[in-house]
Amino acid sequence: MPLYIIVLIIAAVIVVGLCLIIALQPGSFRVERSTIISAPAATVFGNVNDLHRWDAWSPWIGIDANLQQTYEGPPAGEGAIYSWVGKKTGAGRMTIIESRLNQLVKIKLEFFKPFMGTNTVEFTFQPDGNQTVVTWLMYGPKNFVAKMMHMLVNMDSMVGGMFAQGLAKLRIVSES
Repeated sequence: MPLYIIVLIIAAVIVVGLCLIIALQPGSFRVERSTIISAPAATVFGNVNDLHRWDAWSPWIGIDANLQQTYEGPPAGEGAIYSWVGKKTGAGRMTIIESRLNQLVKIKLEFFKPFMGTNTVEFTFQPDGNQTVVTWLMYGPKNFVAKMMHMLVNMDSMVGGMFAQGLAKLRIVSES
């Protein structure tokens, strides 16, 4: 058997093996971070439920000097929409799909560039005396490409770190 045939067979076995390993990865992901904020749930909820207020605490604001932001729908709560386009941040849209006063803000998060994807984001607010336990959660499906990317990049560390930064800023904004 010629050498190039052997090399092609070995390459095909490696590619098939990698494809199987990627295909067997979990079909969804979940990233979650929590913090305690010394402010009433109503205050913290207000800073999350109004997408216009995110500029004060979102960890992604300031990353892209050319960021273009637009708002649609009501100023806060269900139906409020925030869209962005930037060179470093790509393009996407957040739509509040559920808002329960001082308890929950649920968001449909859509990415258009540099890749397509749709995830769900939830903020929950648990009163604890004079404080509020805030949890920021994102979850969604993983297609084949996302499974491959998640094998190379630790999504929990990358996005979870940004969540921790955002929650720290949210604490400062809500406590002041």
